[in-house]
Amino acid sequence: MAWSIADVARMSRVTSRTLRHYDEIGLLPPAWIGSNGHRYYEEADLLRLQQILLMRELGVGLREIRAVLDSQVDQLAVLREHHQRLLAERDRLDTLARTVDRTIAELTESKENNGMTKINRPENLFDGFERASEADAEVQERWPQAWEQTQEVLDTMTAEDTERWQREVTAQMIRLAEFMVAGTPVADPAVQSELDAHYQGICRFWTPNAAAYKGLGQTYVDDPQMRANFDKIADGLAVYQRDAMVVYAEARLS
Repeated sequence: MAWSIADVARMSRVTSRTLRHYDEIGLLPPAWIGSNGHRYYEEADLLRLQQILLMRELGVGLREIRAVLDSQVDQLAVLREHHQRLLAERDRLDTLARTVDRTIAELTESKENNGMTKINRPENLFDGFERASEADAEVQERWPQAWEQTQEVLDTMTAEDTERWQREVTAQMIRLAEFMVAGTPVADPAVQSELDAHYQGICRFWTPNAAAYKGLGQTYVDDPQMRANFDKIADGLAVYQRDAMVVYAEARLS
């Protein structure tokens, strides 16, 4: 079965203009084009569009999305990962809603009791708020000056600056994933050239020495959230980058 571009636009709530743009950049070509010049899409194309929209929700740029989809082997595994992330976010938002609802109830009760505020369990005020990652906590504890410098730079970045930086980071992760999948050793000059770009990118925020750079690489592996960000590009990427960072630190920073 095939659907016209108008059908797909209606179902996905993506404009026909956007779908045509996705075709023009090679991100989502139609299954075929009719004699009337209209684009038609089949089930596989709808599944690819769903993947595109999911990654757009996660803030990934179009160029990086295409690279991920074109190199993707197990589409079902990727969908399951997206599903788990969405369920986790849903649960977090449900918890936040309950937290606010409980606070409203307690404040309403205190107002009815002549304004005497009584919060039964103050720690419950913060249920559902995201905690800093283990990696953030480790950097803040081990390198407080670096942490402060990073926050100062982040505070000066516009939304466009942040989006550009995120695209650059994602693109670099994809390039390293391609090296890993090809079996390229982490000490290979091409891999180390990418690591030099990675290190220079870190230096926009702070300048780690060899030990700090190795420590940062280890947090990519040890911190569950950061490891998931790497491994959603390619399974094992966090370990591969950590190992490449060790080689770079010993060769260039020691």
